[in-house]
Amino acid sequence: MNKIDLSGFKAAMGQYLRYVRGKKIEDASQKDLFNAVSSVVRMLLIDITMETEDRYTKADAKRMHYLSIEFLPGRLLSNNLLNLGIEKECRDILKTMNIDLDDLLNEEHDPALGNGGLGRLAACYLDSLATLDMPGFGYGINYDYGLFKQTIMAGEQRENPDFWPNRSSPWLLARSDVRCMVPVYGRIQGTEDREGEYNPMWVDWKLILGRVHDIPIAGFGGRTVNRLRLFSAWASEDFDMQVFNEGDYFRAVEEKIQFESISKILYPSDSMAAGRELRLVQEYFLVACSVQDIIRIYLKDHEGFDQFPDKVAIQLNDTHPALTVAELMRVLVDVHGLEWDPAWKITTKTLGYTNHTLLPEALETWPVSILKRVIPRHLQIIYEINRRFIELVKQRFPNNTRLVKSMSIIREGGEQRILMANLAIIGSHSVNGVARIHSELVKNNLVPDFYRLWPERFNNKTNGVTPRRWILSANPGLSGLITEAIGDGWISDLDQLKRLEPLVHDSVFLERFAQVKRANKIDLAEIIGETTYVEVDPDSIFDIHAKRIHEYKRQFLNVLNIVHTYLKIKEDKQIPGAPRTFIFAGKAAPGYVNAKLTIRLIHGVADVINNDPEVSPWIRVVFIPDYRVSLAEALIPGADVSEQISCAGMEASGTGNMKFAMNGALTVGTLDGATVEIAERVGLENLYIFGLKVDEIAAMRKHYNPRDYIENNPDLMRVMNVIRSDLFCKKDPGIFKRLHDAVVDFGDYYFNMADFSAYVETQNQVVTDYCNKKQWAERSILNTARTGYFSSDRAIREYADDIWKIKPFP
Repeated sequence: MNKIDLSGFKAAMGQYLRYVRGKKIEDASQKDLFNAVSSVVRMLLIDITMETEDRYTKADAKRMHYLSIEFLPGRLLSNNLLNLGIEKECRDILKTMNIDLDDLLNEEHDPALGNGGLGRLAACYLDSLATLDMPGFGYGINYDYGLFKQTIMAGEQRENPDFWPNRSSPWLLARSDVRCMVPVYGRIQGTEDREGEYNPMWVDWKLILGRVHDIPIAGFGGRTVNRLRLFSAWASEDFDMQVFNEGDYFRAVEEKIQFESISKILYPSDSMAAGRELRLVQEYFLVACSVQDIIRIYLKDHEGFDQFPDKVAIQLNDTHPALTVAELMRVLVDVHGLEWDPAWKITTKTLGYTNHTLLPEALETWPVSILKRVIPRHLQIIYEINRRFIELVKQRFPNNTRLVKSMSIIREGGEQRILMANLAIIGSHSVNGVARIHSELVKNNLVPDFYRLWPERFNNKTNGVTPRRWILSANPGLSGLITEAIGDGWISDLDQLKRLEPLVHDSVFLERFAQVKRANKIDLAEIIGETTYVEVDPDSIFDIHAKRIHEYKRQFLNVLNIVHTYLKIKEDKQIPGAPRTFIFAGKAAPGYVNAKLTIRLIHGVADVINNDPEVSPWIRVVFIPDYRVSLAEALIPGADVSEQISCAGMEASGTGNMKFAMNGALTVGTLDGATVEIAERVGLENLYIFGLKVDEIAAMRKHYNPRDYIENNPDLMRVMNVIRSDLFCKKDPGIFKRLHDAVVDFGDYYFNMADFSAYVETQNQVVTDYCNKKQWAERSILNTARTGYFSSDRAIREYADDIWKIKPFP
């Protein structure tokens, strides 16, 4: 653990405030004080970073580079203090200065570098790599604005700019000595080399400058600090001076503005051609900067590329960085002069690909026309990769035109498109899913032909989350109780939580565990009151559905049960056994009409229920806006029930399901994603599984008629009639008809009607069981005790051993 001394800490803070902020400490604002404390912590991080790098260089360590379009590290000061082991010392020092550390922590913005589970998983993996003393580094984009800041106006989601102060963040270290030059646009000029062979030249390209910032990533214990390297896009010239001298100032800076927009915002809208092109340029920019930097670091200590796969591993986090396949080939062949075959061998041995989705719309494809305009040389390379691959397929499976069409990187028919998942699979030596059931579906449903060709490439790596962030930091009451009971070894070895199991028979421990949960619920109730102006009862069941708003995640099914419960109380006079608070959080994509309508429906239902004196003592409904890491840290510890009710076969893994279970929430879920493995490990008796299974849905898909379920279930028919009515939209009659019709008239693709009865029955069982507080606490403890497997430390060890072939350097 690192140590800091009182006088040195105060002196460093004072020096920062005087010489950077120009203030005396007594005149400093809370923001000034936050930056002063962060600057002191940053000095410690930099010292350890340098020592870590010396260690890796001396050992000539193989390094892993994790490319992801998203990272969601959350607030960094609290995490750094915790991982460096100086949180208590810092708090005590600040107390002598009459400064409350908690006030300073609340001054920090969440870095707007991602959106959801993909980015949070990437951040967890960086935490574990550093904790395990492994040379693993993140590569991403330094967005000025995140996806969007969500506000709610009259029940509707409004998207506002999600700016975070990245240009003044104390955690972003500018690397002015490192710049990446990225060519884009232009054309291919065919020439011949000295031997008369075709030698394509990429000419007339424009140049984007990638500026580099690093965020230090501290491992728990403070032994190792790795980095998350982020790239900002800039024009290579400040102005086109010729145009400027002609008097057209605005046209002179047009290109500068165009290029710098690349790193402005996460996921620019692809609903129009300009947005689609910008999104492609953004992905290419990340890939090109990353590959340049990785090769630059490698060549500092190595000559030639014979050792490259032995010293470098690159992991593609979903299809967004799939262009790495073409870019690495371009740099090896065009820049460094390698022949195609050795370059291809290096590329495939270096790259690994993680698939994160089974949804067709989430598997990226790009029109050939856009690639031809934006990155024409890469398009040539992709065509050549595909030509050689198709020859291989024809050799292995002669006269099989179906296979050729299925496995080609280029989709013919209509507008030609590049299939990025196919490119990633062909260019990687490893393809993994992120939960056992998901990996099987990838092999057998998504890309069975590739699995038939290369079964050895496919494997599973079930996701994990870091216990440092999601128990130790987010839930100090629980982590303190655990440490008191079994010591602190669990923080870096989560399997030690199993030692809690015998304590389910200890009445004192049960009581204290319940007290921790209630204290967290009181804190959450206060946040709900401040953000939604709805008063909720901490003694009610806190049932939380927090995740991206999407039809397959079935927030709509949750609402159907709430409406059903409301009608049972209001019309049938059936009082439930315990009061419940239904809590929603999550963002809908700006162009996703049904998802945004679902948010509107939740608010419409909430308005009716929360203002009905007959019903509101028994159920309350709230939607907490702007879901983000810091909000999740407050939500998850306060949950009694975790909603994981996606349509089976749609969720790749999930990580929220793990975080909730670790913190003692009981899962209500389908056998989907990693919930399958959670059920196996915590025991089916300690959570609630309902609904159709993957194979059942597949068998029903062709003949499923949701009307059959509605007509044979009076409760469901009543609920759907109410949804279609204007009860929850009196000011905007008829607006929820679209949601009603999506399931009744347009097939109910996500099987809400088929799973309704089982879901209602399960929710009724939850209420009955919750009334037995002792048994509920026992099951809650067992959820915490049996989720050690879902640590990101375990996941990273599996990646390191099976795919990356990297090892710790403590």
